[in-house]
Amino acid sequence: MSRHPSLKATGKIRKKRNVLKKFERINILTNEGRWKPGQKVISGLPKTKPLD
Repeated sequence: MSRHPSLKATGKIRKKRNVLKKFERINILTNEGRWKPGQKVISGLPKTKPLD
């Protein structure tokens, strides 16, 4: 059985995600200076804008 062409994963098209993973948010906050390396993540990370 073959896979339908619409389900084929291509690297060319990538949608903008609305939700970032925890490590992506920490990287953004570190670059902005709002997060210190080594600071513990318990809960409630500050909000960040999604990557473009």
